[in-house]
Amino acid sequence: MTNKKIDFSILNIDKPSGPTSFSISDYVRKLLKPLGVKKTCHFGTLDPKVTGVLPIALNRACRLTSYFLKQDKEYIGIMRVHKETTKSEIEKIIKKKFLGKIMQLPPIKSRVKRQLREREIKKFEILEKKDKDFLFHAEVQAGTYIRKLISDLGEEIGGAHMLELRRTRACVFPEKNSITLYELEKAVKENKLDKYLIDGAEAIKKILPIVQINKKEVDKILRGQPVYKENLARKYKLPENTEIAIFLDKKFIETAKVVNEKRIFAKPDFVFN
Repeated sequence: MTNKKIDFSILNIDKPSGPTSFSISDYVRKLLKPLGVKKTCHFGTLDPKVTGVLPIALNRACRLTSYFLKQDKEYIGIMRVHKETTKSEIEKIIKKKFLGKIMQLPPIKSRVKRQLREREIKKFEILEKKDKDFLFHAEVQAGTYIRKLISDLGEEIGGAHMLELRRTRACVFPEKNSITLYELEKAVKENKLDKYLIDGAEAIKKILPIVQINKKEVDKILRGQPVYKENLARKYKLPENTEIAIFLDKKFIETAKVVNEKRIFAKPDFVFN
């Protein structure tokens, strides 16, 4: 394992119940400090009791955080209703009021301003019912509060609260590829961390449009020069303000935003130099 690889990598951590997302990120930083990790950050806060996927960026990969935070997330959870109701009754209410674009007011204990925000619920399924407990699966837009979603649903059926919640996917990071803190510790001890490192360039490819450039003036681009239309390997028709990933063949150059200003195609956001 080289310092260069760990310097621009992501770890897909399976967060346990108890610690905060920040404390998990800080623990990873301290654990990997002897390997050259000076900074870590996570891709989306989970409440202390919530478990599941918590991607942790290492060093320069932290600059990619804002791109991944905007992506959809998936959850599996258990909801307890306060009054007897059937699975079909709940499904009807979900279909009517809790699918597609909804308005959601963040909970009182949140770090964002408490104002109504539009969020998209892409999937909200009731999988099983046992007495007053319902197992559900939800796929939602980033920034959706699942606990508040359950509470709002409860107002339609005489009350409900969430018993358990697990995030099964955050953006392109699925549960099946996550590792526990124990597995991480063991990998470090046995010098096998390399197999768990997700390359930042490969990850960003999966969420941003890829724009290829030619070798002309690539050194200047790596020093922060805008991407001119003559720098493009081919013609690209992308709307203004589209976030893109710039590559020279397989080499990641930068993330940028399309401006379409005369000669200038895009201006850099994060240059990987």
